[in-house]
Amino acid sequence: MRKSWLLCVLLGTLAWGQAAPSAPAAAPAQAAPSGATQSQKPAVPADTSASVPDAAAVITVKGVCSAPPKGAATAGAAAKPAESATSTEDCKTVITKAEFERLMASIPNSSPQMRKQVQGLLPRLIAMSEAAKKKGLDKTPEFKELVKVQTMQILANELTRNVQAEAAKVPEEEIEHYYKSNLQTFEQFNLERLFVPRSKQVEADARDDDEKDEKLTAEQKKAKEDADKAKAAEGEKAMVKLADDLRARAAAGEDFVKLQKEAFEAAGMKIESPTVSLPKVRRTGLPAAHVAVFELKVGEVSAVINDSGGHYIYKVTGRETIAYDQAKEEIRSKRQNDRAKEMMEKINSSFTVETNEAYFGPGGPAAAPPPPVAGPKMAPPPQAPTAPPAAKQN
Repeated sequence: MRKSWLLCVLLGTLAWGQAAPSAPAAAPAQAAPSGATQSQKPAVPADTSASVPDAAAVITVKGVCSAPPKGAATAGAAAKPAESATSTEDCKTVITKAEFERLMASIPNSSPQMRKQVQGLLPRLIAMSEAAKKKGLDKTPEFKELVKVQTMQILANELTRNVQAEAAKVPEEEIEHYYKSNLQTFEQFNLERLFVPRSKQVEADARDDDEKDEKLTAEQKKAKEDADKAKAAEGEKAMVKLADDLRARAAAGEDFVKLQKEAFEAAGMKIESPTVSLPKVRRTGLPAAHVAVFELKVGEVSAVINDSGGHYIYKVTGRETIAYDQAKEEIRSKRQNDRAKEMMEKINSSFTVETNEAYFGPGGPAAAPPPPVAGPKMAPPPQAPTAPPAAKQN
């Protein structure tokens, strides 16, 4: 007997099947036969699935079938008592290749491994669902409510997929217009960057003195703290002056690698100097406080930029605009994501909610996050290497 099967297996059910107890671990591999080498791998079986006809059975679950509808009998013949469904050879559920592939098409990001997992899970789901029907579990109020909620969830997921599919239809003229209207976004800069630490590294003998602080009186400790603060402030002033001096020398044409080494030596840094070359940096590749660098002409050196990390000096060594053909896919992905967000925001703003505070308590309904919109990620712009922070003082 052939069963008409509704092709809809929720991903949550699949996850449940994956979480089921796994099969016992395989026995240790046996020693390779004489003459075989460790590097030899078993041959991968050829994929012959394409040669299987669409109407051919790919999974047959014997012993599981739906009971015939009540009162169903041949016209003119008296209805016979229902026989045990599992007692006949005809009792089976058959899934064709076409049915199975429609199911797999409904599962996002399906793979050969996923197909194997569904192949193993599906017969058990079929058997358990038929057993549940025989117990009348599909007639309970709880089941009906669960189906209602699951149906809403499936429809919401389908809507999200539909939104993504519609958002992906970005017109070519829209991509071209975005490129021409945002040319600055596609500029790339070759930079050199000099980093001067904000403060000097604490010397070893000064750290050793800290171990003797416990023997000092409160007045002596206060005097020492004031002296340390004054020394630190003096060191910071020295590093500010050093940054100004190095900036002047950089503007005069001195090598950034040499100047970077001097900056770290003056700060007492014992680690290797950072790389000064920053190739192909986009406008989003530097901190917001540093964006003035992108207004410089090729060959110009920036003023000293001060922030909590230290002092920075940039030089623009090259500048170019990414060609339209190279930027097109990046723009397409960005516009697809933007369009999907706009569609979802329109849906989410189309309704309002009122709740019974006597039942739920005060505070109004909790804001539920909108369903995620899956889609291709926009290619990130090249990021400039992060400058090393000032050395920690131990």
